[in-house]
Amino acid sequence: MEIVIDGVSKQFIDQKKKKVSALEDINFTIKDEEFVVLVGPSECGKSTLLNIVGGLLSPTSGQVYFEGIKKADPRLGIVFQEIALFPWRTVFQNVVYGLEEQKLSKKEQKEKGQYYIDMVGLSGFEDAYPKQLSGGMKQRAGIARALAIEPDLLLMDEPFSALDAQTRTIMQEELLTIWNRTKLSTLYVTHNIQEAVYLADRVIVLSRHPGKIKSIIDIDLPKMGRNDEEHRIQFEQYADEIWQLIRHDAVEALKE
Repeated sequence: MEIVIDGVSKQFIDQKKKKVSALEDINFTIKDEEFVVLVGPSECGKSTLLNIVGGLLSPTSGQVYFEGIKKADPRLGIVFQEIALFPWRTVFQNVVYGLEEQKLSKKEQKEKGQYYIDMVGLSGFEDAYPKQLSGGMKQRAGIARALAIEPDLLLMDEPFSALDAQTRTIMQEELLTIWNRTKLSTLYVTHNIQEAVYLADRVIVLSRHPGKIKSIIDIDLPKMGRNDEEHRIQFEQYADEIWQLIRHDAVEALKE
């Protein structure tokens, strides 16, 4: 299975009734079991592109389609920066929400819900409510909910940006462990260059508005253990290469 982003452009009408181009002629393919990260300066259209791939926005031109899949409607799991858990539902009830929508039996909901709760390290918190959870635990619950529907593509929009540095590092490590078990095709948005290099098979660098692809960088490092000392120099080389690509745009964004 491959997800093809073919000539996608997106325009909006701003408050002054002017046409604004957010994305322009975006072309790339997410391969089966590939972890692709979008990175770029503010206002480069990263989240807009993710929402188009997720079917939450329509492109002005171009298309997104799945190749090599027999389903009429591919299944998508989405994890947002704002942790959209239902406050009146427990962890378990939040995780199985998508399974309820799929009309799975109570037995299947229980089995799958518990499986993914265990996978994200929330065993023992099944009956807790979101207000009783830390930020990292809430995001774990959101990830479990996205995984529970067993999606064809996992979409993640800066899921760890609101977390403190230590929790963010732990969540990055746990996400890689989860990915190693599920091998889900993933499209991940971040503004953090180190995070992009740490997680990605490929990093797609976008320019400032309108968002265009500046470069696509293959990260030739082992999927696990990239922060080990033996990979430190190469890791930093990738991070510097990406920074040099977006540095000018990032400075211009700050001026605005």
